Amino acid sequence: MVAMLLLRSKWSVAVAIVVSVSVGVLFCSGYTPSNSGKQSTISDTAYAGTASCRSCHQAIYDSFLATAHYRTSRPASAATIKGSFDSGKNVFSYNPFMQVRLEAEGEQHFQTVYVNGEPTHRESFDIVVGSGKKGQTFLYWKEAQLYQLPVSWFVPSQSWCNSPGYPPGMPRFNRLIPARCIECHGSGAVAETNENNVSYFDRNSIEYGISCERCHGPAAAHVNWHTQHPGDKQSKFMQSQDKWTRAQQVDLCALCHSGIRVPLKPAFSFTAGDRLEDFSRPKYNADSAAMLDVHGNQYGLMTSSKCFLNSNMTCSSCHDTHRQEAGNLAVFSARCLNCHGEGAKAVCKINPGNAFVLHENCIDCHMPLLPSKAIFLQMADPGKSTADPVRTHFVSVYPDAMKAFMKQVKRKQKHT
Repeated sequence: MVAMLLLRSKWSVAVAIVVSVSVGVLFCSGYTPSNSGKQSTISDTAYAGTASCRSCHQAIYDSFLATAHYRTSRPASAATIKGSFDSGKNVFSYNPFMQVRLEAEGEQHFQTVYVNGEPTHRESFDIVVGSGKKGQTFLYWKEAQLYQLPVSWFVPSQSWCNSPGYPPGMPRFNRLIPARCIECHGSGAVAETNENNVSYFDRNSIEYGISCERCHGPAAAHVNWHTQHPGDKQSKFMQSQDKWTRAQQVDLCALCHSGIRVPLKPAFSFTAGDRLEDFSRPKYNADSAAMLDVHGNQYGLMTSSKCFLNSNMTCSSCHDTHRQEAGNLAVFSARCLNCHGEGAKAVCKINPGNAFVLHENCIDCHMPLLPSKAIFLQMADPGKSTADPVRTHFVSVYPDAMKAFMKQVKRKQKHT
């Protein structure tokens, strides 16, 4: 994990909590800051840094390194940028006369606009946003401000695309990145937002990726105590999520998985265990939650599902954020069977002739991939442009998805 600064002075940063790219919070799309005047991200709370967790929590620490949460933002480098810089694969064309070339020069990487073959604008890759599971977008520094670069990388097609948030047609470099975006793609930053809703960062203060303390709270006192008292196996000075209310547990994820919200307090104010309603309020009506776009608001979709309403489930009922499980439908389906297994009141009544298949995949029928209305990926070849497919968290019965799944099952059975 990325080591955090020792935040002990009045200039230390309050970190927020879990985000996940793992379910499609991609590229911080559509965020519009509120006009709430000058805001600053200042706290006196002490953080130890995630590297300090390793000595006592080795296995969890090591497995977490592979997760999309941990990898959701990093400094740009040849190792962290997934896009190709090879000749013939490093060009995104807007039209026959205008293109962006993705260029590597030594340790630096650039996006350069060429008009009729002549370079007209160039900016460097400074920050990578996105784990690389589905895609990545890139930011560059302009003094103390962050901006999005015009071209992003889309993993399913292994190609460059017009960055979400920018209109198609020509390359642009003017999309300002507010502190709220970094709040959900990082663990902390010293930032100030002025009366015009422009965020200014101390670039050396950004804590990349999601850290242990985003979910478990400040750990300096905990680490200090157990370092000095190695024989004490009773955890000290840490919040116990087992004692949290259901709302506290869900709010931990909802900070970044509940769509665009109206902020009530500055970015990075929220700490694990807080109530989200004290920091922001939703823009959507809960009565229409089932109609929410699949991008970004997994909280609104999940909490309107019968599975949630008729149980005590939380996000962690299905997700183990310490492990990379994205795409492992059998693992998630096994968790469905905790409530919907043999003998349960609500069980699957479909019989494809091979029950084991159903045990391996409840997800494609009840939480299918649906096209996002918020993220549309514009490719150089318009015929390959596509909406970002995101797995819905409104758990329900989807007849079309079920028919498609049954056809797939029958094809497999035919060839076995």
